[in-house]
Amino acid sequence: MQRRAASSPGCAASFDFRELRAITAGMKLFDGGRAPNPRRVRIFLAEKGIAVPLAPVDMGAMEHRGGDVAARNPLRRLPVLELDDGAVLCESVAICRYFEELHPEPALFGRGALGRALVEMWQRRIEFNLLMSVGHAFRHVHPAMKEWEVPQVPEWGEANKPKVLDFLAVLDAELASREFAAGDTFSIADITGLVAIDFMKPARIAVPQEFTNVIRWHRELAARPSAGA
Repeated sequence: MQRRAASSPGCAASFDFRELRAITAGMKLFDGGRAPNPRRVRIFLAEKGIAVPLAPVDMGAMEHRGGDVAARNPLRRLPVLELDDGAVLCESVAICRYFEELHPEPALFGRGALGRALVEMWQRRIEFNLLMSVGHAFRHVHPAMKEWEVPQVPEWGEANKPKVLDFLAVLDAELASREFAAGDTFSIADITGLVAIDFMKPARIAVPQEFTNVIRWHRELAARPSAGA
């Protein structure tokens, strides 16, 4: 099926939502529950107001390592989006970009050349310096991850904890002058930040109380209805 996106923000009001529902009804999103990357996609979809049928995958039972997921993603990771024609998209940000093209409003990847570049910059900074470091700390230290992360290297996990705090200090200074990660509007960079900070709890890393701007930012993001997706 050919997929038509609204070509500009001004097209959003006239976009055929019945067409969008018909397109997404034939999709299947293989979902991993509270795992960070599947959650990023669900929050993104909730912000867009897009409903996609979910195929729950029990990651605790390692279902993502075989069966339906492995047949669609050789890396055996979630999320995985299967389109109605059988095409498959993997990687959370790639999936979100696809839906941004299908339904540009609200714009979660920024507006204009500079706006989009700033969102890209902060999305990558938060993903690489916060979410990834928290993930390393969790996967290499938490006993439940012993069978997932082979070899599990506790020293590497512990080494990532101060990296998290170093980046939070940078982010806290940036958030002193703006409401959201990449500027004055909510974006995918904020979604990644929300998920990363929530992931700090199972990784046993606390946000220092002196980072008042980060704490304010996280509190406001967590209060959005999409945070519960």
